[in-house]
Amino acid sequence: MIANRNLWAATRRGLNFARLLHVKTVSTPNDNALKFVSSDGELLQDRGKPSVEIKNTDESLIKHSPLAQRIFTQCSGVESMMIGDDFVTINKDEMVHWSQITGDMIDLLTQYLASGKEAVSPEFFSVQEQGVGYDVNLPKYEYNEDQQEISDMIEELIQTRIRPAVMDDGGDIQYRGYDPETGTVYLKLQGACKSCSSSEVTLKHGIESMLKHYIEEVENVVQILDPEEQIALKEFEKLEQKLDSRQ
Repeated sequence: MIANRNLWAATRRGLNFARLLHVKTVSTPNDNALKFVSSDGELLQDRGKPSVEIKNTDESLIKHSPLAQRIFTQCSGVESMMIGDDFVTINKDEMVHWSQITGDMIDLLTQYLASGKEAVSPEFFSVQEQGVGYDVNLPKYEYNEDQQEISDMIEELIQTRIRPAVMDDGGDIQYRGYDPETGTVYLKLQGACKSCSSSEVTLKHGIESMLKHYIEEVENVVQILDPEEQIALKEFEKLEQKLDSRQ
């Protein structure tokens, strides 16, 4: 699904002139996620900068993102969002139809791009580093020279071959570490990809296969879950055990 809407944007960065900006929507493999893209090269963050995720309950992060404040206030039904460099991926409540969100979202994002304002403040990243929101802490591995080379190769493959494809689908991916003892690569999926039904297929048959093909030391790939996702998974496993015990 691709939709376009135009807006004449005046007074950009203190200059009085009119400019026609375009925002298009692009479907993702996740029915409840939609990617909103600037088709004029306007940026919300520096090009190539890691994407940031914000849930509608992350109050400490939302207050450091003027764009998130507007979206969660003006677009009802949005559960979370991921801000890339020239796009925003919106995850909605499955009970809300996209027709209730898309128009307002395109207007809002077009106006914001025209303003030239940053999507998140510098303070945002300081708060995120304190473990707020989607940040997950992992053990820090100490590498020797050969292990560091392997880790660097993994990160380069992710940045150059894997991440662009994931971002095309409205998601992003973070390399979170390599365990040289087990050959395990830890990754974190973001945006549309993390809650997509095909995320496990993407992780195992796409990303893991590519990494193992190019780097023989890689044995498997593990997705890092957010604390809330870990809790939900454990509760689901408990429910399954109860159902099994009754059969």
